[in-house]
Amino acid sequence: MTELTNEKFSDEDKPPVTTNPMAVGQVGLDDGYAYTKVALPDGRLLAVPSRARMGSAGVTWIRDEEQKIFEYETGGSVYSVGAVDGEPTQFDEYPGSALNRVIVQHALQQAGLSGRSVHVVTGLPVSAFYRNDGQQRRQAIHAKRDGLKLAVEPVVARKASQRSAQQGLLKVSIAFHEVIPEALAAWYDYVIVMTDDDGVTLDADRVNAPIAIVDIGGRTTDYVVVQDQGIVHGSSGSLNRGMLNVKIRVANRIQEQFDINELGEQSISRAVDTHRLRLHGKDHDVSAMVAEAKRELVERLYTETRRKLGLGVELDRVLFVGGGSAALAADIANWFPNQIMADHAAFANARGMLKYLQFVCDAPVREG
Repeated sequence: MTELTNEKFSDEDKPPVTTNPMAVGQVGLDDGYAYTKVALPDGRLLAVPSRARMGSAGVTWIRDEEQKIFEYETGGSVYSVGAVDGEPTQFDEYPGSALNRVIVQHALQQAGLSGRSVHVVTGLPVSAFYRNDGQQRRQAIHAKRDGLKLAVEPVVARKASQRSAQQGLLKVSIAFHEVIPEALAAWYDYVIVMTDDDGVTLDADRVNAPIAIVDIGGRTTDYVVVQDQGIVHGSSGSLNRGMLNVKIRVANRIQEQFDINELGEQSISRAVDTHRLRLHGKDHDVSAMVAEAKRELVERLYTETRRKLGLGVELDRVLFVGGGSAALAADIANWFPNQIMADHAAFANARGMLKYLQFVCDAPVREG
């Protein structure tokens, strides 16, 4: 078991102090394999697809306001982000990769933070953060922490017209970055409660109650059991299954049925979302393919959830979070009699990361 209450920050780990609090932005940043979610102190929540590829876009926009692909440079290479057929993100090194950096930069730009210096908290899947014995995987944690601090320049800002500068296309700099386990971030969101008078408190009942968090994401499904303010590692961990497996399965079925060698990643995503596939100007119903792929995923998730949590009889709550939980809400609705779905479940981790940044990194919250 890993104790949560004894975690301390050395001076170099804490966010630097600034005399001008308006100069630095605070961001909860859930940079997932399928979507990158942003939570901001003013309550705004933003999600962008984790979609990018190496190379220039090769597109000239007739109207600037219609631009859907953006270019960024990092490490001497240019990447296109946005409405592109993205490179796969389902690889172990993605959290510290250049692909991740440019997608994060794009999300911060879309959040209106252009030209700002920001403090962020992000996450890693539970099994990427902890070993089976509860020891932290420090190399992976440091790789992500340091990788996201590397400079990413919007290419338009580099090219440099006065008009571009007026549009605010300036890089967002990450001055402070802390990494925590992803599903645990949802626990912080659950126990750190904003009060009616714009204050904050630590909900004592929630802190002390044994709870499981099931976080169904893009590539992974995370499990965290918290009891007596400690992580129970025997019931926690990650399964390399998530909503991107639905997309892969549907892509394979489409290629088989329609005898297509290759189909763009954006077309597959639209087919999964809308249950319609457009080929040669005609729509085709692929709802049966999507339903089959979801059913296969749900069966695998159910088996792993029972293996990790059993019937959950000793748990006060089983909290479902993540975009996958929202997408599969009807399929997972009756797994536990004491389960609940987080509000805006896709953003639970991002909100918890922001609260961790504000109230654990910067200052302790008081118990209610």
